[in-house]
Amino acid sequence: MSTVLETDSVPATGTVLLTGTVLLTGTVLLTGFEPFDGATSNSSADAVALVASRWSSPVRLITAVLPVAFDAAPHELDRLLAEHSPDLVIATGLANGRAAITPERIAINLADARIPDNSGAQPLDLPIDETGPSAYFSGLPVKAIVARLATEGIPAALSQTAGTFVCNALMYRLMRSVAGTGIRAGFIHLPSSPELAFGTGEPFLETETIARALELAIEVSCEAYSDAPIRGGAES
Repeated sequence: MSTVLETDSVPATGTVLLTGTVLLTGTVLLTGFEPFDGATSNSSADAVALVASRWSSPVRLITAVLPVAFDAAPHELDRLLAEHSPDLVIATGLANGRAAITPERIAINLADARIPDNSGAQPLDLPIDETGPSAYFSGLPVKAIVARLATEGIPAALSQTAGTFVCNALMYRLMRSVAGTGIRAGFIHLPSSPELAFGTGEPFLETETIARALELAIEVSCEAYSDAPIRGGAES
């Protein structure tokens, strides 16, 4: 099992990153994933580390890099929730082939792995929770996040599916864990970094751009009580 790499970023007195926010104090939990499927890096972990390295907000930031494992990742996330009692949780993961930052709208109660996770597990058409609902919706203002990123010139789009691999399983378990608690939470998929996409022909974003997108997603999630009334549906 992989070790969770965890950092606690507390700013110097008087520094401010998030201005005009609802959440002026409290704790934000931001997570990424370790490399998987033979890769040597993961853009989510790299971007989360960059956010932590320059955090300058009165809001406390906890960051962690989770194992790419159906069982271990949700257990580690539950441990972090219990230990830090965050007010906001944004989990992130890599989506190879996507060209934009994509906040996920929904997590489904299905594990169907094309490849094994990092523990060797490869579930086939199994429920994540045998007694749970078919799906959970994100608690993040996903449309408002997409709109804010667009105004900053960062490619962004609303995603209607988190897939059926570990990212979806983590989002499903996260939303189950925070249901009824008042904790705002959700999941954002990220494109490859240039290093990961090198030689593949796949789209990518610079790690700096991805990190800035995460900072903006945190800011919007602290500001917005409800999501923006923007059309974001899809025909397929």
